[in-house]
Amino acid sequence: MDFPEPEIIACNDIDLEVFQAGQGGTPIVLCHGWPEHAYSWRHQIPALVDAGYHCIVPNQRGYGASSKPEQVDAYDIHHLTDDHSALLDALGIDQAIYVGHDWGAILVWNHALLNPERVRAVANLSVPFRVREAADPVAFWEKMLGSDFYIVHFNRQPGIAAAAFEHNPRRFLRNMYRTRQWLEPGETEPAGGSIVRYAEVDSDRGDLLMSEEDLDVFVAAFKKSGFVAPCNWYRNFTRNWETTAEVEQRVTQPALMIYGQYDMVPPSDMTPYVADLEVATLACGHWIQQEKPEETNEILLAWLDRKGLIRR
Repeated sequence: MDFPEPEIIACNDIDLEVFQAGQGGTPIVLCHGWPEHAYSWRHQIPALVDAGYHCIVPNQRGYGASSKPEQVDAYDIHHLTDDHSALLDALGIDQAIYVGHDWGAILVWNHALLNPERVRAVANLSVPFRVREAADPVAFWEKMLGSDFYIVHFNRQPGIAAAAFEHNPRRFLRNMYRTRQWLEPGETEPAGGSIVRYAEVDSDRGDLLMSEEDLDVFVAAFKKSGFVAPCNWYRNFTRNWETTAEVEQRVTQPALMIYGQYDMVPPSDMTPYVADLEVATLACGHWIQQEKPEETNEILLAWLDRKGLIRR
């Protein structure tokens, strides 16, 4: 497909690389996850534009040609969500619908809490809303899942994982972007939950979820940007927990949650905290909108229609 051309937009004291299509339509912001790129939404953009939406698809801070501040705390949830408020300001938009996947979903849930006036509705893939934990989540994961669990590893041994990923980005991303990534354990699965293993093993499995040409887009981006900044998002879990103690844990906007049946991320009962929620599940792994693009588009557009969020 013809992916939109990028533009650099200054906002929140950084630059964001942003891809736009359908200007003049209803604003909808598509937020990628880790380790991804705005190109992750290539299958959704044409369908949304045809339905009357203005798609705003940033490479988030630390990714692609967007700014990569050196300070770790520059990637906390307040900076990340403020980027999106500032992006709307730069585009002259008061409020938008937000769609997120993986870390993008975490960002969108928190954007709805921290900046509710900017968020008209939320649709998230893979990662459900989780109420703020009673204790430091990284310490909890370390106790329950061990030091090899990738989020713990990123926090306790900073830089090691990023260096491993950067040694051979194509091998790492090829191992990550598989349709049955979590369904069929095998020699390329991470031992003890350590995602670093994906950077160390060559895979000849044929379940890559995209074409080689599509993979080239991701590989080229990470060869330029590296993985240190994206990993810094994970290094702020404790800080995010500390700085959101007074934030009410309730999402009031209309919300859609799409799970992958074989995803490693478990479902969660969000009904006590998300007032207006619909849930769907697709028979796929973690990379939902890329593994099941047509089904994802169908669910998303039908939900937008039911909520009166499609321009007539």
